[in-house]
Amino acid sequence: MQKILNFIGGDMMEPLAGEYFENEDPSIGKAYSLVPDSDESDLEHAVKAAKKAFPHWRDMHAALRAGAMHKLADLIEENAAEFARAECIDNGRPLSQCSAANIARGIANLHFFADEGQKFAGENFKSGKIESYTLPQPIGVVATISPWNLPMLLFTWKFAPALAAGNCVIAKPSEVTPMTAYMLSELVNDSGIPRGVFNVIHGKGAKIGAAITKHPDIPAISFTGGTSTGTEIYSTAAKQLKKVSLELGGKNPTIVFEDADIETASDGALAAAFSNQGQICLCGSRLLIQESIYERFKIALLRKLPNIKIGDPLEADTQHGPMVSKAHMEKVLGYIDLAVKEGGRIAAGGKRHIVDGRCKDGYFIEPTIIEKLPPDCRTNQEEIFGPVVTLLPFKTEEDAIAIANSTQYGLAASIWTQDDARAKRVSAKIESGIVWVNCWNVRDLNTPFGGVKKSGIGREGGRRAMEFFTEEKTVSRMV
Repeated sequence: MQKILNFIGGDMMEPLAGEYFENEDPSIGKAYSLVPDSDESDLEHAVKAAKKAFPHWRDMHAALRAGAMHKLADLIEENAAEFARAECIDNGRPLSQCSAANIARGIANLHFFADEGQKFAGENFKSGKIESYTLPQPIGVVATISPWNLPMLLFTWKFAPALAAGNCVIAKPSEVTPMTAYMLSELVNDSGIPRGVFNVIHGKGAKIGAAITKHPDIPAISFTGGTSTGTEIYSTAAKQLKKVSLELGGKNPTIVFEDADIETASDGALAAAFSNQGQICLCGSRLLIQESIYERFKIALLRKLPNIKIGDPLEADTQHGPMVSKAHMEKVLGYIDLAVKEGGRIAAGGKRHIVDGRCKDGYFIEPTIIEKLPPDCRTNQEEIFGPVVTLLPFKTEEDAIAIANSTQYGLAASIWTQDDARAKRVSAKIESGIVWVNCWNVRDLNTPFGGVKKSGIGREGGRRAMEFFTEEKTVSRMV
């Protein structure tokens, strides 16, 4: 089995305690690699390396930092096919989607923030005889903790702005999907990023993740993951007054009004519900449909659902792969059972799917549509994070807004209507950080990304990500 290594101080290293645990390929249900079970000693080594490297990286001209980041992106692109295949095996997302989304976006993130770092600057003010300006300065050694659902995309989304702002980074990828982070770390020395500036520590969240959160020499943490883990990080960090950025869970509504184009909106609703097997924090897992078109819209969904090709994620035409792990598959199936107990009717799917051939033991679940559930039931209130969407009829615009806002989450929403005035009204009243109108998951990397309520704290993307990884100093003088 392949052995993954940590990357500390510019060296590929085994965990100092020599402990590993197994990592599975979810499409076949078997372990294929070993992951370092890192502990505080590995972290201490990384912190020392990062602290030593910080002054040089901080003082380096932004154009030189950008050049090294662009080079790292180019090196990944040269090996994009290998990265996509590794991500597919590690995560279960179909190969075509790993290539077009996960790896391509990871490369784009590095290029984007390399450029953003060169433009990032403070502000100038004048009031009477006082002239002032601000200096955004890097914090020092910062930590990024990224999730398993979009490994390369979100790994780079975290560490790229931190590096561009002049910080040294200790990056912890998910222990469930560590492979592409390991592959990226093997390219860092060839990019020109100095030794110690960028460090990757693998291991379990409850062990090394908790150690990162507690370490007194890591004053800022950017985390993407579940709300319960984010709450623990927030509580621990508060005791040391650390800066924290949290992008957490979602229970996102897709709202379809009676004037929407049914064919276009049903395509969008299916993409929102089942992309990456529903394992995206932005997925639209509650589908709100105006009563007057409810039956017609449901028929359109059920007609199109069989066109989603479930199968071996390495095959070119596969659209729907496995759950990321056996434990996660069992969790999602448990929620489907719960939905039935709560009075729901399975309109489609609802079962584990057996794929013939090499993937016969993989962790596949059919795309599932459930109706006849009230908005306040657990199935409609708790994040399932799988290929499960519930159908909820509504009568009026006010009803739709009330149902959409009825959960503890507020990450994203999509609205389907041809009435621009309605789109603006509803967008303003939806409690979420992101709203899409007649589309889903379209992203400009300059725009703020994040949620409200229990979907997170803070915003990422563009200048806002750079601001999180800096402290702003004001300089004033009399003229």
